[in-house]
Amino acid sequence: MAQADDSISEFRENPKTAYLAAEYDRLMAELARVEELEKDPELAELAQEERAQLETQAAALMSQMEEILAPQAGEGDEPYAVVMEFRAGAGGDEAALFATELARMYLKYAEKKGYETKLLDEGLAAIEIRGKDAYRLLKWETGVHRVQRIPETEKSGRVHTSTASVAILPIRTHPKFELNMADIDMEFSRAGGAGGQNVNKVETAVRLIHRPTGLEVRSQSERSQKANRDKALAILAAKLETLAEEKAAKEHAAERKSQIGTGDRSEKIRTYNFTQDRVTDHRIKESWHNIPKILEGELDAIMETLAARADAGVE
Repeated sequence: MAQADDSISEFRENPKTAYLAAEYDRLMAELARVEELEKDPELAELAQEERAQLETQAAALMSQMEEILAPQAGEGDEPYAVVMEFRAGAGGDEAALFATELARMYLKYAEKKGYETKLLDEGLAAIEIRGKDAYRLLKWETGVHRVQRIPETEKSGRVHTSTASVAILPIRTHPKFELNMADIDMEFSRAGGAGGQNVNKVETAVRLIHRPTGLEVRSQSERSQKANRDKALAILAAKLETLAEEKAAKEHAAERKSQIGTGDRSEKIRTYNFTQDRVTDHRIKESWHNIPKILEGELDAIMETLAARADAGVE
């Protein structure tokens, strides 16, 4: 029996195609009626003719809606969001603390810019940021961030050095890296963490394993299994794209004009020196002061300077 097609929800919700989707739903209802009439021997022949006409009309409507919403040339190439991953490096508890501080710093920066943010993990190891220019401004943050300060637990007043790494993953409508689903193992499990009594009743969390590289991605931040699957696939594609770009950048490092660097997450890019109240970006040899404000998300000066240097392709 013909039924209303849930797969056209995007057409119903888009003002450009909502009126066509409504007509498509009407045709689906008519089809359901006609299929019932086909069960009557006296009406079967007429019903079959009407069904053929309705199916032709529905197919034409579907093609029209798809054409209206089809991406234009170049559309979807620019990332609509970024996923930022944070990992503690050398320095034990201080490194873990610094990784968390960096995540909060970028969240506060994103909020000041009016971007959408979402925690992708129970802690602050991964966050998603959506907004115009988010990728253009944040993509240069990939690399090792170093902090020099006196820990609260340090009684002798000795300055400790710790590190944390940041990875920026571009999330695109049309990923540059084409995934081969035959290379991916997919597992489903019950989501953990906050979310109410229903959170553990359905297997909505998704874990992907990319066999050729060994990369693993887990998504449990969305409410449905399909949404988590789509999110995990987008993140996996972004990880593979980033790995490919890192490899290419290393191979052609000598040819690069920009001082911004290769974008390699193992590259030391910045030092936060608390004793001197100074943040220094080693790639462009620029410094900024007032670390407390910077950690509160006041990053415009740093971000704009890096973006301008990269756009200019400085020697």
